[in-house]
Amino acid sequence: MAGVAARAGVAVSTASLVFSGGGPVSEATRGKVLTAAAELDYAGPDPRARSLRRGRSGVIAVVIEERVIDAFRDPVAIAFLDGIGQEISDSGAALLLVPDAGGGHTSLESAAMDAVVLVGCSPHVDRAVQTARRRGVPVVSLGGTPFADVPAVELDDREATATLAGHLRDLGHRRVATVTLPLGPERRRDRLTAEAVAAATVRTAVERLAGARSVFPDMDGVVAASSRVEEGRVAGRELLAAPDRPTAVLAQSDLLAAGVILAAEELGLSVPGDLSVVGFDGIRIDTVVPHDLTTMVQPAADQGRAAAALAIARIDGQDVASEHFRSEFHRGGTTAPPRG
Repeated sequence: MAGVAARAGVAVSTASLVFSGGGPVSEATRGKVLTAAAELDYAGPDPRARSLRRGRSGVIAVVIEERVIDAFRDPVAIAFLDGIGQEISDSGAALLLVPDAGGGHTSLESAAMDAVVLVGCSPHVDRAVQTARRRGVPVVSLGGTPFADVPAVELDDREATATLAGHLRDLGHRRVATVTLPLGPERRRDRLTAEAVAAATVRTAVERLAGARSVFPDMDGVVAASSRVEEGRVAGRELLAAPDRPTAVLAQSDLLAAGVILAAEELGLSVPGDLSVVGFDGIRIDTVVPHDLTTMVQPAADQGRAAAALAIARIDGQDVASEHFRSEFHRGGTTAPPRG
């Protein structure tokens, strides 16, 4: 930098401003500095050294609970990341994606970062929080968290699902089953048993199930291995093959609901004539099945922005409180009174 400044005939501080963009420098001076840098083959200060001087990396890590390729297949995860990315970009920080599918070491152990946003209420949240605490990095959760010192952006999962269940009850349905999101880190497809619920560690699934059972206390169902259309299809075929098949299915995500609809149609059942189906999220499924799904619409991108804003505030040393968002009921064309 000193060599560039001498060649351009300016002070070192002026040359530094040209590279940092942190102050007023005339275009003529900027041109002289950049020309001198090019002649000396100088690309600018090492960002690692700048981070050491400032005590910050300019990076916010976003922990997702699955492989990146899987996260990018989930419209809700994409909306979360879009909101986070917008807010982080507006602040001038960079975003680091850290997949945490439970495989052991993650970038949280060693990567440079100023804050961590946990997305999806990962079953591995305990480990991620402990790692961040050990490194002295502030944490924000996009989703509920059992840690009182971790501010969260929360959704009304229980109340919203109770609204869906109440809609089915008001239509006259009594035999209602559910397809839940994974209940734990093993992501195993299984029947919804009391033992599985007691051992559950994924708050979103537990809260949505509690909301459904506040209306239908004896609700039975299937635990899906992931929020995927094919998982919903497999679960739907299992539920609908029973002799006392349900007249309605409450799926904990729109993708699972789309799979249930596919399963019903493959079995010769019409939706909503023979089977009512509801989902949760508010994404478009008409590329999978030609239906306007009855669902709860969550403001995913807004939640992402809020989580990133909390993280930025914590980096600046501000005290922050958790934020709460509400879902909106959308009555589509996949529910109707039961036949008979």
